[in-house]
Amino acid sequence: MLVAVGGAAGTAARLALVRLLGPQHGWPVPTTLVNLSGALALGLLLGRLGEPVPVGLQRWRLLVGTGFCGALTTWSTLAVEVDRLARDGRAGLAAAYLLTSVAGGLLAAAVGLALGRRR
Repeated sequence: MLVAVGGAAGTAARLALVRLLGPQHGWPVPTTLVNLSGALALGLLLGRLGEPVPVGLQRWRLLVGTGFCGALTTWSTLAVEVDRLARDGRAGLAAAYLLTSVAGGLLAAAVGLALGRRR
């Protein structure tokens, strides 16, 4: 139930951002923002909860980590957008978008972990 509630909230947040920013005809800004912010949020959460996650805090991992962050981020859309850019003759943009998304996601998660571990 917690994953479903968090997932509904994450999906609503992603949809709101996509609608706010409108259609994109170059760099897929909404997908970039949700993936990087989701990686940062997940890093913050996991850094704060620690490992192993205490039993009393496991609900937060399910609600926010698996549910909200899992639904907010959309790596399948990233794959479709990279393919679309490449098929449209914009292979350089596709490669830059993919590299930025993966490297940026790893960096955002690492920053989140570091910040979350600070006491």
